[in-house]
Amino acid sequence: MKSVQPALVKVPAKAPTGITGFDAITGGGLPRGRSTLLVGGSGSGKTVLALQFLVHGAHHCKEPGILVAFEESAQRILANAASFDWQLTELGPKKLFFMDAQPPPDLVRSGDFDLGGMLAVLASQARKMGARRIVFDALDVALALLPDALAKRREVYRLHEWLLARELTGLITLKAGPEEAVAISPQPFGFMQFMVDCTVLLSHGVVLGVSQRNLRVQKYRGSSFDEDESPFVIGKNGFEVAAARAPGRALDSKVSNERISSGVERLDTMLGGGYYRGASVLITGFSGTAKTSLSGAFAQAACQRGERTLFVSFDSTGSELIRNLASVGVRLDRYVKNGCLRIISARAISGSAESFLVAIKTLAREQGARCLVIDPVSTWSKPGNALTARSVAERLIDWAKADGTTLLCTSLLDEMSSQSEGSSSLQISKIADTWIHLNYLLQAGERNRGLSIIKSRGTAHSNQVRELILSTTGVTLADTYTAGGEVLMGALRWEKERADRVATEVNEVAGRLKRVRLDAEEAELEVRVKSLQTELLAKQVEKELLVRSTESRKGELSRGLTRMEQLRGADAAKPAR
Repeated sequence: MKSVQPALVKVPAKAPTGITGFDAITGGGLPRGRSTLLVGGSGSGKTVLALQFLVHGAHHCKEPGILVAFEESAQRILANAASFDWQLTELGPKKLFFMDAQPPPDLVRSGDFDLGGMLAVLASQARKMGARRIVFDALDVALALLPDALAKRREVYRLHEWLLARELTGLITLKAGPEEAVAISPQPFGFMQFMVDCTVLLSHGVVLGVSQRNLRVQKYRGSSFDEDESPFVIGKNGFEVAAARAPGRALDSKVSNERISSGVERLDTMLGGGYYRGASVLITGFSGTAKTSLSGAFAQAACQRGERTLFVSFDSTGSELIRNLASVGVRLDRYVKNGCLRIISARAISGSAESFLVAIKTLAREQGARCLVIDPVSTWSKPGNALTARSVAERLIDWAKADGTTLLCTSLLDEMSSQSEGSSSLQISKIADTWIHLNYLLQAGERNRGLSIIKSRGTAHSNQVRELILSTTGVTLADTYTAGGEVLMGALRWEKERADRVATEVNEVAGRLKRVRLDAEEAELEVRVKSLQTELLAKQVEKELLVRSTESRKGELSRGLTRMEQLRGADAAKPAR
């Protein structure tokens, strides 16, 4: 027995599959130079996954591959794979070789049978093309020709040793029933679970009429992996597996301080300047509270900035949406014509919530969308998708953030079952950056729309409830009117506004009348002042004249007395006779 020093043990290398999400689950792909078992029921996607593994290796890893088909012919496999965007025509037999190994339907076994001859041919072909990857698709078909379980076990071990000796990355697919696909040891080839280095289980079922596909890595020797079951879909690009967010992924997405308009000027003011670029916005409300109108206003503002936008509607067709929004002053038809806006009716998309997510991501990439609107995302929570809808919505937000796409989603609340603002089966309000809630307020026999901002991360925002008004000129928010601590809307607000206008007009008239009266009194006082000034001047003149007259008389009297004294003196000087 040979001893192996711990320092000499190499960490198993991995062969990437190119399958979105699967390489994240396995930490890089399938074990390189080892064998992997892929088990699944009918229609679960075994052949698609296997062929995508080979195509990715040939295209991107410079690793030629071989597919040994025991159930279908190479022509049929190629014809089925033509619908995927894999550029299969660019791969010649030197990069991707197909071997037809399906037994004829009228085969009659005679004598012993083993895989030795086939493996010899494959060894020669692998050396010729330098193959590094190989797939044995539906190996159970060939093993079924063997007489007993011992012979089957012998040939499986022969195949396993053959793969290890040539250091080929092998993938073996087996069929299993619905229950066997999720069992620990599917029969009759349960022993293979213990022999291979990696086991992947695929399941395909229907939940309340909705198709659901799931994948689980059951074992992976020498590597950590995500042990949970992950949903997947088969789309235009093949397999897409829903993987959980990897640690540190949030650091990969760039955070922007740029503000973009919501399409409603007063809402931008309430938000401190609008939404953040690349943020996720959630608008919740009951039916008819103008969620679609706010979504349309946002899409119109994005197109006015020249930003390509994708609008996914679950309620209306594109023409209906354009007509309906035009009634509230939102004109989208010109942007649809010039290609800046693309409207998709989600009624044309069928399948699980995973199918919707994959389709939306594909459409957004095709559109080159910087802004994405989904109205309403709560449709994903319909029966059949209830278990996966929340996870899908969370991954949608994660994908939008990583891609730098500004995402606006609406969510329809059930007015009959719950009246709480946050009642939504998706419950994504916690991870949304901005949460706007719309509701109805009943006052004076009227039903009016109210808007409030529940939260908006990273920015100060208004805590007031504003009335949302829809008119032919557009969407706007009214000023807040309160009376007795209650916000007034509709007719009551109109009456309050009218009363304020009348009070203002009365005050203005009273002010003008008072100014006229004051002007008259001022003029009267000025006249009186002039009269008093004239009277004062007359008194002053009279006083001056009186003073002058008095001084003149005093002078004359003084002069008279002097003259009299002079005369008396003269008389006294005369002699007596």
